[in-house]
Amino acid sequence: MQFEGYLRHDGRVGVRNTVMVLAVCDCGEPAARQMAEGIPGAVAVTHYHGCIALEVVPTIVGVCTNPNIYGVVLVVMGCEGQRPDPIAEQVAKTGKPVEVINIQEIGNTRQAIARGRSTTTAMARAAAAEHRVPVDISRLAVGVKCGGSDTSSGIAANPAIGVMCDMMVDAGARVVMIEPIEAIGAEEELAARAINEGVRRDILHWVGDEEKRWTVPGASVDFMCGGNVMGGLTTLEEKSLGAVHKSGHRPISGVLKVTPDYVQQVPEGAGFYLQEGIHIELQAMTYQAAAGVNIIVFATGRGGSFGHAICPLVKVTGHPETWQKMSEDMDVNASTIMEGQESIESVGQRIFSEVLAVASGKVTKGEELGFYNFNIWRQDPR
Repeated sequence: MQFEGYLRHDGRVGVRNTVMVLAVCDCGEPAARQMAEGIPGAVAVTHYHGCIALEVVPTIVGVCTNPNIYGVVLVVMGCEGQRPDPIAEQVAKTGKPVEVINIQEIGNTRQAIARGRSTTTAMARAAAAEHRVPVDISRLAVGVKCGGSDTSSGIAANPAIGVMCDMMVDAGARVVMIEPIEAIGAEEELAARAINEGVRRDILHWVGDEEKRWTVPGASVDFMCGGNVMGGLTTLEEKSLGAVHKSGHRPISGVLKVTPDYVQQVPEGAGFYLQEGIHIELQAMTYQAAAGVNIIVFATGRGGSFGHAICPLVKVTGHPETWQKMSEDMDVNASTIMEGQESIESVGQRIFSEVLAVASGKVTKGEELGFYNFNIWRQDPR
């Protein structure tokens, strides 16, 4: 089975050909945004943790080297604690073009923006000249995530995504699920699917360690957002047991590590993986992108109007009212399960086909709206 993607120098395959203009710290964000504004195929991003947040650098390197990225323009003020050169060196190792725009070195913001726009335009033109080629589905990495959950999520959208996950793994692709905190109460079910004892222990730590992190003063592990409650969910365990349905039923091959100095990449070869990280939507998606995921499938009962700068986002809803009101924001209607019109397996097959279509260039609803959200999580040092 194949899709059409962009071959990279490091052997990986992208489903988009984006030029990323990244402000190494948020001081340079306004200039970076003007460098990318109006240039087809270019997006501007930053993080919001200042210029000495060195622990976010592995995530920055991961998103810069994601196979969906054609090339990178690094924008710096010039006095950052985090220098751009080590980041540029890691990007260059993958064969991607990378340039640094140093505003203080250039000496004038308008001149820096002009130079940045010239560099970005040249990269975008080179990217646009490339063509998709047929590649095997084994080169595809798919992330799964849920948010804005309600009772329909665990009954319809998540189980259908689980069918898609099983189909992906069976076809040779790789699938990654994040949000360990939303598996509390379901960790034993996941651990039972581990390929070996070591992975089983990692799965239990994946949930247990995250639960411990949220016991610091001012944090709470036993949380339910307002939308969850209004959507009919009653306990965190109920929410978790619905959330893990999107993992499907195939063996779990491993837990991808995320630490302040390391983001593990998705391994080669078919398999289903869990990933350390966070449950908050945009930051979790950025972790998945940093691990090398191409596309993210997102289940939501309440609805969501956003996208992601690195990975196209396929949004799935299982709630009939949400589909009726927000169909222009949703990519797949899974509410047919709730209405008794379609089976979970049938909807899962539709999601599988939609993901392959998006991998081959079909534009998602978020991309149609020009939504390229981005954020990086900075773990509380406590």
